[in-house]
Amino acid sequence: MASYYVALTVFGLAILGAVVLPRLLSDRPISFPLIFIGAGALVFTLPVGLTPPQPLENPQQTERLTELVVIIALMGAGLKLDRPFDWRAWAPTWRLLGIAMPLTIALTAILAWQYLGAHIAIAVLMGAVIAPTDPVLAADVQTGPPTEANDEEIDPTEQEGTIRFTLTSEAGLNDGLAFPFTYLAIALATAVGLETNVWIVDWFLVDVVYKIAMGGVVGYVLGKVLARFVFGRYGTTQLAQLMAGAEALAATLLAYGVTELFHGYGFIAVFVTALVLRHHEWDHPYYEELHDFAVIVERLLMAVVLLLFGGAIAGGLLAPLTLELVAVGVVVVLVVRPLSGLVSLIGFPATWRERAVISAFGIRGIGSFYYLAYALNQASFQQMELLIAADRVWALVGFIVLTSSVLHGITATPVMEAVDQWREENRADFDPQRHTEMD
Repeated sequence: MASYYVALTVFGLAILGAVVLPRLLSDRPISFPLIFIGAGALVFTLPVGLTPPQPLENPQQTERLTELVVIIALMGAGLKLDRPFDWRAWAPTWRLLGIAMPLTIALTAILAWQYLGAHIAIAVLMGAVIAPTDPVLAADVQTGPPTEANDEEIDPTEQEGTIRFTLTSEAGLNDGLAFPFTYLAIALATAVGLETNVWIVDWFLVDVVYKIAMGGVVGYVLGKVLARFVFGRYGTTQLAQLMAGAEALAATLLAYGVTELFHGYGFIAVFVTALVLRHHEWDHPYYEELHDFAVIVERLLMAVVLLLFGGAIAGGLLAPLTLELVAVGVVVVLVVRPLSGLVSLIGFPATWRERAVISAFGIRGIGSFYYLAYALNQASFQQMELLIAADRVWALVGFIVLTSSVLHGITATPVMEAVDQWREENRADFDPQRHTEMD
């Protein structure tokens, strides 16, 4: 019983930290996710009666908790985007999704297969798990709240805001688009003895075409319906004002739940719903309420998950690491994603500085934990006895997320400040008014 009250105390402090730390660390080269991971490792090491979390032994709980954090983060990411949804304006996003993500999956799978000797199904799973950039931990490089003039110009030819917009929109969509590759890994684990043309056609038609389309359709329809409800009538009572913005959570759960009932990709549906809501009434101030409510819930849940991640590290999550696993993890973070991002942006009308930042900040995080827990919960992996390697896979993913959190958490603020300063200097150098006065 005492450990229960200790846990309440710890999580209460975590939530308090989620509120206070952003104020204290706003101008410092460290992100508060790092503090929560470190605090979790410390607390679960102390002799206070807390048992370190074991994601491998509690896969269902791990899957559901990380799932909830990701879908709420996707709603917040969608509500941030102030750029019109069209092919030209979203060109860098399509490049990252269509080129960088498959290339990241392929290179990671090859590393796992050739260098670590992983089964082909586990190798593909590793690629799929690592592919998504995280909408939860990438707040320092994302756009600001909606309706704010945060360098996201309406004109799609304007390059200001390219970095923040691209990283936010990519994180919003590739969490859902990585799912077909997760199912490909599951199919590979199940396909022993089956003809290739049978299972691969089924995978393409169902897991790629149908589920992506269903996520987009349900998200669009629900977004249209909910937009009329949210913006159709405004409450003036005190209770209505207190509940302002809670529709964001309702929209998240509805979009995800309905889509999953139709066997579509709920991650895609949530993000599309958020985009449709965002574009219903462009300048309406209520968007800030929706966005802020979603971000508050996301930040509180994130604090808890990162605390547990730190506790899992203290409990031996990284114990199975070998030099080979560490080497692969470092290569994935420092080489695979940056290289894939740069390749995808070849020919895109942005400076090399902008391309480099976009490519380097492919942050890995809670979404990777979700995909790994989801896949390893499937019977196909258990039937093939591939879970023998599950502790090593968890150790590798945990190491990659930790490395990404440390590296990107420390560098995000100074890098983005340097980019903003460079933009200001560049704007001043080419200011027509300034040149007119000089002439």
